[in-house]
Formats: sequence, structure tokens, C-alpha cells
Amino acid sequence: MQKYVDIDSKLDKFNDECGVFGIFRNDEDLDSVEITYDALYGLQHRGQESAGITVNCGGSFSTVKETGIVSEVFNEKNLSTLGNGRIAVGHVRYTSSKSLDRASNQPLVIRYREGSIAIASNGSITNFCELRKELESGGSIFQSNSDAELMAYIIAFERCFTDSLENAVIKAMNRLKGAYSTVICGPSRLIGFRDRHGFRPLCIGKIKNSYVISSESCVIDSLGGEFIRDILPGEMVVIDDEGLHSYTDNIGSGKTSFCLFEYVYIARPDSVINGVSVHSARIKAGELLFKEYPIDADMVCGVPDSGFVMAEGYAKASGIPFGMGFVKNKYIGRTIAKGKDKMHRLLQTRLTALKSNVEGKRVVVIDDSIVRGETSKHIVRLLREAGAVEVHMLISSPPFIYPCYFGVDISDKSSLIANRMTTEEICREIGADSLGYLSIDSVHKIAENANVGLCDGCYSGLYGAKIPDKIFFDKYARKIKNKT
Repeated sequence: MQKYVDIDSKLDKFNDECGVFGIFRNDEDLDSVEITYDALYGLQHRGQESAGITVNCGGSFSTVKETGIVSEVFNEKNLSTLGNGRIAVGHVRYTSSKSLDRASNQPLVIRYREGSIAIASNGSITNFCELRKELESGGSIFQSNSDAELMAYIIAFERCFTDSLENAVIKAMNRLKGAYSTVICGPSRLIGFRDRHGFRPLCIGKIKNSYVISSESCVIDSLGGEFIRDILPGEMVVIDDEGLHSYTDNIGSGKTSFCLFEYVYIARPDSVINGVSVHSARIKAGELLFKEYPIDADMVCGVPDSGFVMAEGYAKASGIPFGMGFVKNKYIGRTIAKGKDKMHRLLQTRLTALKSNVEGKRVVVIDDSIVRGETSKHIVRLLREAGAVEVHMLISSPPFIYPCYFGVDISDKSSLIANRMTTEEICREIGADSLGYLSIDSVHKIAENANVGLCDGCYSGLYGAKIPDKIFFDKYARKIKNKT
């Protein structure tokens, strides 16, 4: 049966690649499957194209995964087949490819000479092509184009020459470049690790006496657990019968470079990442927008959902009343249109302007980003049709000009409107009275108390890690596509 993409996942926005979760259960009254299922609901914003859970029941691995959102993939019947093992890992996926590759759905289970592992990962391996070519030359056969499969092969290979799974992971981390926040279900332990730059989030918590690893802290809170700390860039943690163990072999071996766009848009506002509240960061973004663009207006509103918090910050700093400018239809479900017709129908049905609030007013509307410009044009048109006399659009991040190689789907800069138009030209294109972007200096200030370095490569073109050779990457990507 054809599955259709969730209303929010393919609009004029960027998406993070995935969300991951793992649990090592020490409490008999906890159900590891139920907890993982609930956790994936909490991570649904990080990926809406597939979901999966793998459970280790006494060394036997069972998996349920499929294309679709969490509510579509799982039901009482298929969850009951997983049992209630002590270790479970879960995954929600976003992919930037135009066609969904079911073989890339995670968690991915591999069985090899030393046993079995299930892996779920978030990020992007920048030396993917180099490593895959090396493995294929040695006889490896790949079933997908996913980073997780490549990582699993590297770990399995290293395990054949080491005395433990954790040592194999450490050796694999030295070979893997780019961004990865990963959980592994082993035969008797749960492992979590981050790349040495720390591009994507990963944290540890406890529910009663059981340990969990999650992409975001908001999930731990929603499960009634206790947030312990972030896993450090380059760190590996291992949870087994003896408790929590930290391995720091790779800490300090590279410049930390956490993605700033996590604070602007990707992460949930109730998460705390690297010591910084995402909600507070977005409030500060709104305040800094007012400092840079003090506009005389009657009302400030935000584009649902991330724009709400920035609009609150702007209203607080400016004294201009905050109001609801839009109503978002959260129950729209699926659309069966295709191509441009699909985009048009999604835009038309997703948002409506609240005429009673905006009619006759000068409105400041705040959004997190402009990608191709179609959504912004639609938002401005909605407000004008509802009677707004002026529409001033402010964006709580700098213009996107460059690709991202580390887990956000900004792969083709030609699709970025800011790469081919000036701010003044974009303003005319979307039909606003004025347009302003938060500066690079200010976007760093929203997370200035973070205990790691920050990456602004998609804004500045200056990356915290080596980027892949584009010519080789494109050539190898076409080769893989032709094989599938």
C-alpha cells in the first residue's frame, strides 16, 4: 500500500535525518517496548518517513519497522511480537531522497561471526563513499544506501580483531568521519556514541533504575525519567548489568561543532542540549531580531510551530502585542496529490490566517528560515488576504547559502533562494513590505552558553569538519543509484 509523506515533512523546510532511542531495562515492572514506542512519538519531529523498534530478548533479536509515521507503523498486534527484552532500540527516519528506500529503514540488525547487533543512527558519514568502496572491494554486499549499514559493517569487521564490542566501536569511530549520534543494541549491553565534533545531539537518562539514551532530553522528561547529561562529543557510553561506563578515547581529538539549526528549528523547545534550553534560545532569537530590526507595528505573530517562541521574544523586547496570526490544521492527515499540485494543496490546507486578529493591522511575522521561498510567499499572501495592511517578515536565522554535509538535508545549494537572490530581491519575490534575517553573530548568541563549539557552515560556508569531495561523492552516488 502506498504511504504518503506527513504534512510537515516535505514542505518548504529543512529536516534532520533521524531520531534515536535506546533502553537497558533494570526494572521488572517496566515494559521496554512500550517505553521505546512512547519515546519515538516524542522524537517524531525528527523523522516522519519510517519508524522501527528492535528488542533483544535473551540474545534473540526481533524487529518491527516500516515506512510511515509511528502511529502507522506500530499496532498492538505487531508490538506484541517483540516480547519484553531488557534491551531495545528505536528509530524514526527522515530521508532527503526522492524515493523511499525500505532497506534503509532502521534499526538495522546484522548477524556476524561474533553474534548480532542492532544499530540506529542519526547524522551523515562524510567518507561514506571511500569506506563503501573499500568494503565492496573486499567482498561486502550492501542491501541499502544507509550510513547505518556501513557503520554496522565497519563495527563488525573491527569486532573480529578485538576482544569486545566496545573496543570495536572505538576503532570504528576512528575510521568514521562526519556526523553520527548512534545507539547499538548488543548481545548483553546498550551502547551510545557521538562523533568527535558532536554535530547532532545525544543524551543519557534514567527511568527508575533503568538507563535510556535519546536524541533529545524532552523524551526523557515525557517518560517521567531523570535527565543525567549529554553524551560528550567523541564519547562512547556502555550500559550493562554493572551499570554505566564511559569511554573517552576520542574526546578532545577534534573541534566540537554542534549544529546551530538544532536550536533554531530542529529540536523540540522543551529539550535542553549542551546546557542550553531550546525554548530560551528561541526567545533570545526573537529579542535579538528586535534589536536588529525594530519595526513599528501593531502585532507580532509566529509561523507555527517554531515561530511562536521567537515571536514571543520579539513581542517581549518590543512591547508590541503578541497575537495568533494563523491556525494550523493538525489533523489534515495525508494528501494524494503529486509534485507541484501536492505542494500547493499542502500549503493551502495546512495554515489559515486568523482574519479577526490581523485585519487592518501592521503585522510582524516571524519564521525560522526561508528555503525555496514558496511557503514564505504563501504566508504573506494569507495575511494580506485576511486584511493585514503591512506584512514584515523576520527570519530567526541567517540566510541559507551553503549545503550541509552533517545531517540536515541541504545538499543542493541551487535550490536555496538566498543563494541566487539578495534579501531585497527575496522580499519582492515573497511580497512582503520588509524582510530581515538574524545575523550570524546574533544566531551564535542564542546558544552562547553552550558547553561546545557551534557549526554555522550552512550560513557561512565555514565547517567544523572536513567536507567530502563533491566530485567523487556525486560520481559514486550515481553509481549506487544505477545499481539499485
